[in-house]
Amino acid sequence: MPDVVVFEDPTGRGEPIALERFEIPKDLPDYEQRVGKIPEPDPHYVDLGMLYRFAQVEAVRRAAPSGFVPLHLAVRGHMGTGKDHDIEQFAARLGLPYYRIPLTGEVRDVTLIGSTRLHGDGKGGTESRWEDGDITRAIRGPALVNLSELNAAGAETLFALHGLLDRYAALDLPTGETIRLRDDVRMFGTMNPTDLRDYAGTQTLNKAFADRWVIWEKDFPSGEQIEAMLRRRYPDLSDAFVEAIAGLAVEVNASFTSPDAGTRVETPLSLRSILDRLPTGLRIHASTDDPLRAAWEDFVLPHVDPYDRDHYETVWNAVVRRGPAGPPFGG
Repeated sequence: MPDVVVFEDPTGRGEPIALERFEIPKDLPDYEQRVGKIPEPDPHYVDLGMLYRFAQVEAVRRAAPSGFVPLHLAVRGHMGTGKDHDIEQFAARLGLPYYRIPLTGEVRDVTLIGSTRLHGDGKGGTESRWEDGDITRAIRGPALVNLSELNAAGAETLFALHGLLDRYAALDLPTGETIRLRDDVRMFGTMNPTDLRDYAGTQTLNKAFADRWVIWEKDFPSGEQIEAMLRRRYPDLSDAFVEAIAGLAVEVNASFTSPDAGTRVETPLSLRSILDRLPTGLRIHASTDDPLRAAWEDFVLPHVDPYDRDHYETVWNAVVRRGPAGPPFGG
């Protein structure tokens, strides 16, 4: 019997979705390499709803009649909201090799599709050989492909992918080979919002390219969600510290998303700071008079733009003023 994974709706409104995990054919020429790219499930991961939405589309795709045109899913959100982690964990749950391919401004279509290169023939001469690019290599076998930073790619890159992402669902290589989008390949993408933020290299997504995606927004997590993530990852972190960190994160990120340019900060409190940096700082400064303040100064403020420091201090004074008494862990 194939392995089955169940996706639960965090809101409690939807029915659980059971999906069979993918199987990687053992006769693939790159079987070992491909199996090695299946991510490990993160035991501390908390699904805030995105995985369940992915599973809904996957369930419809599997139940649809033959000839169904697959939908490609993109997640748009600010830095530090966990977009790529969501997609990686979906690949882990389904047992799909995960290929994250950044579409920076330096990436060209030959990097993604491939090119012909000269190689020594062992007789003092050379011969030309086709070498797959990143996307071509990924879609030759089961894969979940994450095209990261969709709106940072150049126009030539986007146009090269049009045929793969529309009803044609294939890449035509210069060699004459056509690579069809397999039934066991899933195309995902991520992007930052295009606004006045300092997301260097981003641009408004080409409308023809954007129309090839279902684009979902991902917001910063709520206070309750942050508390759930902290408690799952650090079960021995005391409630006072959990609540203080969540309160700081909510207030800072509310300022980050504020439409008022006079009070808006330009640096959010990302999940990396919330779940990794601050707890590390708490362990380092556990014996100090104010562990949270020391962690804040060492592991948060250095990531903040200088002109945002005053507002960060205002949030600190409004939410905690003085951090909880230690010890942070196991107390």
